[in-house]
Amino acid sequence: MIAIVGILIVIFSVLGGYSMAGGPFAVLFQPAELVIIMGSAFGTVLLGTPPKVLRALGVALPVVFKGSPYSKAAYVELLTMQFEVFSKMRKNGLLALEEDVADPMASPTFQSYPKFLGNKKAVTFFCDSLKLLIDGTDAGDAEHIMMSDMATQAEESVLPAGVLTKVGDAMPGLGIVAAVLGIIVTMQSLDGPPEVLGEKIGAALVGTFLGILVSYGFFQPIAGSLEAITRDENKYLQCMMVGLISSAQGASPRTAIEQVRRVIYTAERPTTVDMAEAVNSLKGKT
Repeated sequence: MIAIVGILIVIFSVLGGYSMAGGPFAVLFQPAELVIIMGSAFGTVLLGTPPKVLRALGVALPVVFKGSPYSKAAYVELLTMQFEVFSKMRKNGLLALEEDVADPMASPTFQSYPKFLGNKKAVTFFCDSLKLLIDGTDAGDAEHIMMSDMATQAEESVLPAGVLTKVGDAMPGLGIVAAVLGIIVTMQSLDGPPEVLGEKIGAALVGTFLGILVSYGFFQPIAGSLEAITRDENKYLQCMMVGLISSAQGASPRTAIEQVRRVIYTAERPTTVDMAEAVNSLKGKT
């Protein structure tokens, strides 16, 4: 939602300032220039981007407009889920979680945590990592494996943002291409009246304007937003890793989730009161 507000502010600021300067809006309506710039941009994306990255970009873009799912409420849920899992581990042993990790969607333990279950990457990471511990993997080895997994996922996650950054970098150049083509068209009318020449030159300059605006007003900021969401995603995985390793090394469930809580970015970090209330609500389940 904030991204949509940002886009509207950019549009209204540019057009509002242009209107205040007395600029005629009709001159800005240049479909040919828009086709050249946006069509070329789309072509460069297809030309330079593997299909798997295109699919990832298609999945990532809606998240920018919905907003990051890694809110304070999501972390409260994550820590509460971990507390329940770690309590079950401490009380009944790791083998008691074998059925839960085998089919997490059907697990009574995970059913109370819809935000977690709705995040396929997180579910896979948590359950696969827990399987390592159930199978007897040493905590240090399990931590190394999880860190390798996180590093790979981080590399993959930044690829969609990289595509938008590269296209954004190319947009001013594509705007110049559109402007040059407009000048070529203008050269055919040098013997025409001044008002005709002015209209054609103005149309050509709109190409440069659109290329720069789309680059720095839209593509680059959206790429930055994707990078921020990628960092949030990696932090969410890190929280699961810290909790699992802490619990495997013998920490109590409360100590383990407190270690996790301290890893969370301060803007989304739940307070100790938040967690005490969430954990107390589990009485009878653990």
